[in-house]
Amino acid sequence: MALVAWLAFLVAVPIWAYGRVERIDAEPSGARPAEQPGTTYLLVGSDSREGLSAQQRRQLGTGNAAGRRTDTIMMLHTGSGESTLISIPRDSLVPIPGHGTTKINAAFAYGGPRLLVRTVEQNTGVRIDHFVEIGFGGFVKAVDAVGGIEICTKTRLDDRLANLHMAKGCHQADGATALAYARSRHTQADGDLGRARHQREVVAKVGAKVKSPWSVLNPFRYVGLADAGSTSLRISNGTGPVALANFALAMTSARSCAMPIRDMAVHWDSTRAKRLMGLIAADRTDSISKDLCTPNGLPQ
Repeated sequence: MALVAWLAFLVAVPIWAYGRVERIDAEPSGARPAEQPGTTYLLVGSDSREGLSAQQRRQLGTGNAAGRRTDTIMMLHTGSGESTLISIPRDSLVPIPGHGTTKINAAFAYGGPRLLVRTVEQNTGVRIDHFVEIGFGGFVKAVDAVGGIEICTKTRLDDRLANLHMAKGCHQADGATALAYARSRHTQADGDLGRARHQREVVAKVGAKVKSPWSVLNPFRYVGLADAGSTSLRISNGTGPVALANFALAMTSARSCAMPIRDMAVHWDSTRAKRLMGLIAADRTDSISKDLCTPNGLPQ
């Protein structure tokens, strides 16, 4: 009886959480890349303050800006090879349909998920199968649900705008501190490229703790993770529970790198980016070489 009740609990919680997730129309109009092997997700970390009280906004240093902008843009590909997570610098200068060449995160501001998906597809040649967006609140809850993560820094980090104040050394960071660490770019010599590197670091460390059997054996962590993944999440209409579960599982162990760039402006390195995106489109992630997958996108 106890085993049956526990199994029912394990099934009921994700069903409950999935039912709370907001669905949106993210399918772009016009010509799109043809169907491709494997599955590619477009993950957006927005600066939405929805669900945060005035006190929480002060504690997190998020301010009171309205609407949504994309602080984080990542592509996650799963398929026959190693799952691969690629950061797209939000300041990447690319053509946006109907708006000329400008920073890629402007696509989200101009036309929401549909225009951002269309912009990414037209500039990479990779078809986006699913869209996932998470806001500040969900990010904080996810870190807190796993009991925090360890963050180590070689220098002192102070960024008043991100509400980040961290001494040199290793720290056990809660959700608020991890959010500040992931948002800060003024503490990085390479600005937004460094921030993207921190974002992938936080995602990897949360993923590593989620993979622990304790995430299932501890009912409080299990419910906490489900709650974090439902209260601040928006997904495309065609993203069903299986696709969302596959996304969550892949995020726990994906290889991470940045879109190849040629300078800090940020202009993509057309040759290397084309090679990387070609391998993604062909579901050949195991063939991605180290020169294509670097921490900040610059050639090493």
